[in-house]
Amino acid sequence: MTNLNVKVAVFFLAFLTLSCEREEIEIEEPAAVEKMVSEPLNKAALKPIGTGVMMQAFYWDVPSGGNWWNTIKNKVSAWSNAGVDAIWLPPVSKAQNGKFSMGYDPFDYYDFGQYNQMGSTETRFGSKTELEQLINSAHANQLSVIADIVINHNSGGDSEFNIFKNSNTYTKYTPKSNLFNRTQYDFHPNDYHNNDSGVFGGFADLCHHKSYVQDWLWKKSNSVAKYYKNTMKFDGWRFDYVKGFEPWIARDWKNAVGGFSVGEYWDGNAATLQWWTDQAQMSAFDFACYYKMRDAFQGNNLNALQGDMLWKRNASRAVTFVTNHDTDEIQNNKLLAYAYILTHEGYPALFYKDYEDWLDKNALNNLIWIHNNLAAGNTSNLYTDTDEYIARRNGNASKSGLIVYINISNSYKERWIQTNWSNKRIKDYTGRSSWEPVTQGDKWVKIQVPPNSYTVWSIK
Repeated sequence: MTNLNVKVAVFFLAFLTLSCEREEIEIEEPAAVEKMVSEPLNKAALKPIGTGVMMQAFYWDVPSGGNWWNTIKNKVSAWSNAGVDAIWLPPVSKAQNGKFSMGYDPFDYYDFGQYNQMGSTETRFGSKTELEQLINSAHANQLSVIADIVINHNSGGDSEFNIFKNSNTYTKYTPKSNLFNRTQYDFHPNDYHNNDSGVFGGFADLCHHKSYVQDWLWKKSNSVAKYYKNTMKFDGWRFDYVKGFEPWIARDWKNAVGGFSVGEYWDGNAATLQWWTDQAQMSAFDFACYYKMRDAFQGNNLNALQGDMLWKRNASRAVTFVTNHDTDEIQNNKLLAYAYILTHEGYPALFYKDYEDWLDKNALNNLIWIHNNLAAGNTSNLYTDTDEYIARRNGNASKSGLIVYINISNSYKERWIQTNWSNKRIKDYTGRSSWEPVTQGDKWVKIQVPPNSYTVWSIK
């Protein structure tokens, strides 16, 4: 999470004294915590996450005005038909910057656009009712809905005299939901310790070691995790800035409520990403793959694709991506980068702007189809140099596998390669080559690729 357009309120009115003791009262779920507008589709009807592709259903500074949930609701049917199996939403709760916020400065985890606070009733994206309608529509179209969870830090608290800093801090939270009130005892430094793994900017840093914080985040019956899962009907979690807290925290959340889980551990070292996924017992965005693709496609040297990536270490825990709301460094050959992640192992994520505005949607839909219908089995690299890259997916009992040929040069390329198929006619499923060669008895065949393009071959 970067470049937050957060207006930090400044006031100097302080409390002169503050009791050092805190009453940790179990607050019953108030009547204001409504039920869903309608019952969702049976979760058994949803596509299993990982069988298709994920859609990041937002970008930085989507249009304000409270209409984004409706915008997404009108797209979920087409996305599902294209082969998407899950949508990732931005943080859904009320943040300090109210109707202008992208949600990464959370204030009231239980305000989804129904309370008038932080300068607005609706969030930037819409009302609670509109969010519920979007989730129901996604479920009706067999799509899982992934919530963006920001639990490293909070923003928007009132000023209070902080006995641990001997100065005033903005750490007094009394949200209108009357759920998960917070004070200086719930942030760092406090009476437990001074800090945890990391802080983000100048935000109040939540202390996850405090039992009160754990209770409200995932342990209580009306905790944030259980409310999002059981009342709002979210199916999975994207944990923001997981470098800011220990891996066991995200793991305990996931263990409390289940659901697909992926962490934003922003690090280009594949070994570090593997360490985090092993500790958290969940997926991570494959930043190692992202940076190798940047060097390959933006840097015009496909040899970079030979580098270490999370998907090469543990594909079942790698979420691959070309762009997200924080990163858009791959401008040259971006569609070729999508051809890479949509033919290789890992769970690929599409970026809203790439799919809807910037790239050829028909080409992306074709690659989604290829991913969902042909890409299977482990990966064998067949050839790599500066301009060319050829890899084979070896298939499984239900899918025949494929050969992907990527070319960033300005001329046609042809190569003899070894497939997994003897005496089989193959074709390019992108339509970029009209060749339909027959593999030899020893499985060798010649394939081609146009300039600055890609082809994907499999049994006709």
